[in-house]
Amino acid sequence: MPQDSSHPPASAPRTLPDRTPPDRTPPPGSPHRVVVIVDENSNPFELGCATEIFGLRRPELGRDLYEFALCSPLPRTLMRDGFFTLTGVGDLDALADTADTLIVPNRPDTDVPRRPAVLDAIRRAHDRGARLVGFCSGAFTLAEAGVLDGRRATAHWQWADSFRDRFPSVRLEPDVLFVDDGDILTAAGSAAALDLGLHLVRRDHGAEVANSVSRRLVFAAHRDGGQRQFVERPVPDVPDASLAPVLAWAQQHLDTPLTVADLARHAAVSQATLHRRFRAQLGTTPLAWLTGERIALACRLIERGEQRLDMVARRSGLGTAANLRAHLRRETGLSPSSYRRRFGVGAGPSG
Repeated sequence: MPQDSSHPPASAPRTLPDRTPPDRTPPPGSPHRVVVIVDENSNPFELGCATEIFGLRRPELGRDLYEFALCSPLPRTLMRDGFFTLTGVGDLDALADTADTLIVPNRPDTDVPRRPAVLDAIRRAHDRGARLVGFCSGAFTLAEAGVLDGRRATAHWQWADSFRDRFPSVRLEPDVLFVDDGDILTAAGSAAALDLGLHLVRRDHGAEVANSVSRRLVFAAHRDGGQRQFVERPVPDVPDASLAPVLAWAQQHLDTPLTVADLARHAAVSQATLHRRFRAQLGTTPLAWLTGERIALACRLIERGEQRLDMVARRSGLGTAANLRAHLRRETGLSPSSYRRRFGVGAGPSG
């Protein structure tokens, strides 16, 4: 099959989770609790990202997605070189020990060790099966706690060499937006915290809910974790080199056998130029982007109640039910039937 086929083989290499995401749906009446540890010199931007994604009320959905709390080892925490002071948050041990998902503190001073109380709280959470999340330099905190040994992780590109030197037992992937390693997830940089946060919402509540959250954020609904961290944005050499028109056109024609050549023709550029623009503006290839959009559409169709896998595969452009099964399992860790039970019509709130 040609490389630019609309139905790429399911075995095509991508940076995706290699651990099946566990079903973290809590008992009825017990919402999923997300707790953020805030420590001295943490970055307020990542705290804001966590709050926007996990802490806001969701009247547009008719329910709240998470129970959200902040905790700190100190009664008064200076954040990011003393520009912000945080007070009145919960006790570290009381809240960290009840979290279903624990987001660990990041910091610009990666050479300064985290306080032992924070590292102990992370280890206890990991031992009892909580999901751990590190935004940006939070990977250093997780590695200091010893929970990343032998595991996959990412960190901001400017700290990649330092991270490898200090934590050689961690399988660092330095050129991706985020890494989902099952119960431990890491995002590469500040903006990638939003990508990882939406990925978690998608994993917990499905594509339709994640799209709703992204619309409220006015943020891209889905950037795959395997996309590059460093995206070059050169000054265009033509008046309008934006990919927006061809992306919008492709999203309206996912049920047709699109190829990269079709995208290039619609954009009125060569395939080589199209590849360069995708790499520069999105950090991925046209084929990888097209496949991701097809999988996202297939998830939405299943969530909306479409029972026939052959119909889902045809309408999403994935071709066959077998191809759909392979892609969905690789993307979500679930079979179509398991995905339908968790996120489909009548599945009920999950947290």
